[in-house]
Amino acid sequence: MTTADGTATDDAVARATDDNWERVVVWWHAGFVLIVVLTATSLPLGGVAGRELWTAYAAMAAMLLAYAAWGGPAARSRDQRKAVAYAVVLVVATPVAIAQAGLATFLLFAAFTQLWMLLEPSRRAVVGCVVLTCGTTLGIAFQEGFDARTLVQIAPQMGITLAFSLLLGLWFGTTIQRSEERARLLCELRAAQAELARSHHSAGVAAERERLAREIHDTLAQGFTSVVTQAQAATVALDRGEQGAARERMRLVEETARENLAEARALVAAFAPVPLQGSTLSEALRRLADRFAAETGTLVRLEVADDGTTDGPRDAASDVVLLRAAQEALANVRRHADARAVTVRLDRDSGTVGLEVTDDGRGLPPGHADGMGLSGMRSRVSAVGGSIDVGPGDDGGTRVRVRVPVGGAS
Repeated sequence: MTTADGTATDDAVARATDDNWERVVVWWHAGFVLIVVLTATSLPLGGVAGRELWTAYAAMAAMLLAYAAWGGPAARSRDQRKAVAYAVVLVVATPVAIAQAGLATFLLFAAFTQLWMLLEPSRRAVVGCVVLTCGTTLGIAFQEGFDARTLVQIAPQMGITLAFSLLLGLWFGTTIQRSEERARLLCELRAAQAELARSHHSAGVAAERERLAREIHDTLAQGFTSVVTQAQAATVALDRGEQGAARERMRLVEETARENLAEARALVAAFAPVPLQGSTLSEALRRLADRFAAETGTLVRLEVADDGTTDGPRDAASDVVLLRAAQEALANVRRHADARAVTVRLDRDSGTVGLEVTDDGRGLPPGHADGMGLSGMRSRVSAVGGSIDVGPGDDGGTRVRVRVPVGGAS
């Protein structure tokens, strides 16, 4: 709806203004025709007859024809050539009709208003009103004898009429200007709202894609890696004739594949991670550690601070972050550390829960950069207001520390 240079917004404002004006112009047409018809009807009822009546009718007919040819189209298109042509007919025909019958002054209600409606800029309307007032003064004076005394009597009245028409016109112009400004502001507001909605939608889509990418990386991709590793190990065992070892590897493949299938279904249904469904965080970590030890042969020690609160008040978001952090840390140990032992420690203090994963492997290479897994881990932790630290362990290897708030802590 809008562009960098505002062109589309300006077009929308123009369309909205035109639509509003089209509806208003219909009432202008109806009002003008009604005034002319009522005036024409009142003349014979007021005793006007003969040449005066037909001359007044001719003047009003000229006004209607000129309005149909120039005035009405000019009201829609704002064409000033047509507007000026109609105004000339109007300021001539109206005084002619008034010169024949005093009741024709009813036409002034439409004439003054139309001059302000059609003529742009305002100074043209002012000139038109002055000319119409002078012509009307002469028309009334003509009807009553056209002498100096009559002109002196009529002039103050027409001066008041002119002042009133000018004030009315200025008010009318100000009202139209404010209406157009309101229409412009309304269109700009709608454009801003639409742009904001699109921005929020795009941001939401991007955030959801990033979330799904992290979920897939932290669950399905790691599970498939484990399946491939175990299948390769089973093949080696079969080649060596170690049927029992191959069967154990295939059991792990089946177990991991089932968990991956459950994770995939949970992702589609937007549930909590499967390991946390019906389990505490420490129980989920225990199963994760046991499976990692069985798959890799690495000694995994799980330490849960036994203060009676580690599995106390639950915070689903924090549990998910800590479980995913443990999965990613162990996946990195599998891929890069070549470790013999891993320690996973879970502890809680006032308002926060901490997870620490330490291995005795080869440690971080010089100048290492975060891969997708660590970047995703940092994003998860940051999203819940936690902190993460990745660095060397006290006795070599790598240590990952994550601490997140729970229970409404921040």
